[in-house]
Amino acid sequence: MKQQPAIHKSSEDLFARAVELMPGGVNSPVRAFRGVGGTPRFIRSAQGPTITDVDGRTYIDYVGSWGPMILGHADAEVVRALQEATENGTSFGAPNELEVELAEEIIDAVPSIEMVRMVSSGTEATMSAIRLARGVTGRSKLIKFEGCYHGHGDSLLVKAGSGVATLGLPDSPGVPRPLAEETITVPFNNADQLREVFSAHADIAAVIIEPVVGNMGCVPPLPGYLEAVREITKTNGALLIFDEVMTGFRVARGGAQELYGITPDITTLGKIIGGGLPVGAYGGTKELMNSIAPAGPVYQAGTLSGNPLSMTAGLITLRRLRDQSIYEQLERASAKLCDGVAYAAREAEVSTVTNRVGSMWTTFFTDEPVVNWDSANNADRARYGKFFHAMLDQGVYLAPSQFEAAFVSAAHTDEAIEKTIEAARKAFVSL
Repeated sequence: MKQQPAIHKSSEDLFARAVELMPGGVNSPVRAFRGVGGTPRFIRSAQGPTITDVDGRTYIDYVGSWGPMILGHADAEVVRALQEATENGTSFGAPNELEVELAEEIIDAVPSIEMVRMVSSGTEATMSAIRLARGVTGRSKLIKFEGCYHGHGDSLLVKAGSGVATLGLPDSPGVPRPLAEETITVPFNNADQLREVFSAHADIAAVIIEPVVGNMGCVPPLPGYLEAVREITKTNGALLIFDEVMTGFRVARGGAQELYGITPDITTLGKIIGGGLPVGAYGGTKELMNSIAPAGPVYQAGTLSGNPLSMTAGLITLRRLRDQSIYEQLERASAKLCDGVAYAAREAEVSTVTNRVGSMWTTFFTDEPVVNWDSANNADRARYGKFFHAMLDQGVYLAPSQFEAAFVSAAHTDEAIEKTIEAARKAFVSL
């Protein structure tokens, strides 16, 4: 049979097909470009600090699969290890040596974790952590913070950030009202309001917090705030859950808890522990974690938990991250980038605030400090959308939402950083 010539597929063509096949044309809402307008880019390949779309355009990437690609895309050592691992099988549904080794690596790095349970996503990790907290305390209520996103579990879609905020949605239909009423929200970076909530409620099982928020853009904790949250929870007998799905192994090897010197009761981790492959985990003290089945009565299970491919990529990544010089390199590159972008904005007389913790950062189009959801929500989303497309036109791929953090990887060279700053200079002028 005569071979037919290849038909070129553009992002526009693929998106037109996708909207007929998938809700909104995507498998995760923020990818749909609703927050910035236009057609999402369909990615064909990625390498180092760049991604390439089906139209053949290559971009310097600051999304990094939403954070986990800390070594850069398609790292050669990770790829080789995965190729070898697939020859031994892609899924066992049974214990394997790799999950033991990865557990040892996580426990060695994260201060609060003495025992860990692997799952398959960050959402699964946070849902399981909350069930554990409720199970061991015998209490039902949960406190979360406005604009923070912890996955799409029912208890967590109350005043959530990330794609929920990007789309401007109210609390999600489908979440039973009695369950939503068990979740109390308070502003981030406001310890006094947290104390007031505890004064009014005696049945709070846990507080879940992004120690550095990444889901309303990058919002750091104010000095002393995390210490206050830890003191308040301990005084009131509630557990403190650090959602380190973004910050774990990103802002420091031991995550935000190492960076700020705070020890939570439960920690959740995400795809960075699998080198970007689908994975998550939650952990805490042995006493706490032994409440999880089959050691204890709090049930949680997962067919693909400990998947050998995710474990393989995670082991390579986390062993590389033992090298402190990687974090020093990330700090230098991220500081250079954010200082350059902020200077370019001032030069063009465009009001921006750039928040950064380590290699997490966000430029907000506002002239006031961004410290919580209200101040993040006051940023000019329309202007961010114009900036996003101006950067895209010059070969820089940012998060398609004002309310998402950006990430620098170890593969972002000085040349890539300088090109990004120059692109920002032109983009700000165009605004």
